[in-house]
Amino acid sequence: MSLILTFLGKSGITRTKIAIAAAKLLASQGKRVLLAGLAEPTLPILLGTSIAPDPQEIAPNLHAVQFQASVLLERNWEEVKKLEAQYLRTPIFKEVYGQELVVLPGMDSALALNAIREYDASGKYDAIIYDGTGDSFTLRMLGLPESLSWYVRRFRQLFVNSDLGKTITESPLIQPLISSFFNVNWTADNFAQPTNQANNLLDKGKAALADPQRVAAFLVTNQDPIEVANARYLWGSAQQVGLTVGGVILVSSDGNVNLSADFTPLSVSVVPEAPTGDWQPLIDALPNFVEQAVQAPKPIEIDIHNRQVRLFLPGFDKTQVKLTQYGPEVTVEAGDQRRNIFLPPALSGKPITGAKFQHNYLIISF
Repeated sequence: MSLILTFLGKSGITRTKIAIAAAKLLASQGKRVLLAGLAEPTLPILLGTSIAPDPQEIAPNLHAVQFQASVLLERNWEEVKKLEAQYLRTPIFKEVYGQELVVLPGMDSALALNAIREYDASGKYDAIIYDGTGDSFTLRMLGLPESLSWYVRRFRQLFVNSDLGKTITESPLIQPLISSFFNVNWTADNFAQPTNQANNLLDKGKAALADPQRVAAFLVTNQDPIEVANARYLWGSAQQVGLTVGGVILVSSDGNVNLSADFTPLSVSVVPEAPTGDWQPLIDALPNFVEQAVQAPKPIEIDIHNRQVRLFLPGFDKTQVKLTQYGPEVTVEAGDQRRNIFLPPALSGKPITGAKFQHNYLIISF
């Protein structure tokens, strides 16, 4: 398993410089590092070398890869066809070729996340540095396991409880017809098998995201008030997808600048505005990423004994947070992010008795 780091902030070039410096720092410590970027020119220009859609070594212990969505889609399409062949006697996708497929909006995020998952599972890297868009799109990408698990969980249950679901999984008349098309006996267990496999994959993704020793983000900003406001907004939004923000990297040549009040309780590391190619000053000023991430506030804490859920939502005030409860789950809206909280059995189904916003925490009582 790898340490997966990403950086959030509006300044793209500066953010990419920090990602490169972080990759070089970890590689110099003897860690096997993969620096992954999007199919854009910034990263290869700053590195001074071309980057391919497959990892290539660019320095000792340091590999780089560029996520090209069309290439990733082509490769994943072959896996889709294998799955289809596993469950259908007469696959319908066999005549559709990956080279023909067009990347739809949003699909590139899912493909990039899956690529990170595969590189993580390969065991080849101790750390993966992801140089993404650094904004809400990156957060939605990292939050996909959480959001997709909600869709799978809710819609699967709705289908199973529906007349159609009961007919397919229980009817002795429908089963022979279904079995003539599919390779499996269409019992309730077999019907649930693909869903269970998907849930297992999503659960692993959620567990990794919840562990600051596995996945963490760091804010990159300068002293400009607009940049600071954007960083604070991304900080709060990251909590909504369950992503730990470990600290702040302030890019400034003025050693007297202090943004601690804006980002308390996070540590603020000041790094110089080094020219392109002069990596050592940046490397020397970077923090211990894991140490800071572990010490950062957790995005969510569930206290069963006191019947409370505590959500850390910095960057927002109570007028920007909306709390609703539908059935067994609680939905929290903050900014442009919506989070569905799947409550443990001890709290599931219990009505909300109170909610307050205190010291950047939304505290929900049951």
